[in-house]
Amino acid sequence: MLVVDDFDDAREMYAEYLAYVGFQVDVARNGVEAVEKAQGAPPDIILMDLSLPVMDGWEATRRLKQDLRTRNIPVMALSGHVLAGNAEQARQAGADEFVAKPCLPQDLEDRIRRMLKPSKPKSSP
Repeated sequence: MLVVDDFDDAREMYAEYLAYVGFQVDVARNGVEAVEKAQGAPPDIILMDLSLPVMDGWEATRRLKQDLRTRNIPVMALSGHVLAGNAEQARQAGADEFVAKPCLPQDLEDRIRRMLKPSKPKSSP
């Protein structure tokens, strides 16, 4: 799992909690770092803050979803700026899920586990 947030406290809180509950966690501080890390060692899921320096989370998500190496990695967009249309814009950029911050770590864990749960194949008649 890759946790991307430029705010040290938020990044560390989510990373430490998720590691505590059993996830292997890596971190990035901006969109460029996130894209480079995802391309180098693709994580199972990316938690992407949208307001990032250097390259914002919107652009980083677009680049990840356009790259053959990373396009199938689920991206959960996180934003403290919950404006009308942000969730839809995040999905248009390629995010698979949108979460408003602040978010309780337990709630975030539950959403991550739901996203990572393999979908059951439909049984054929």
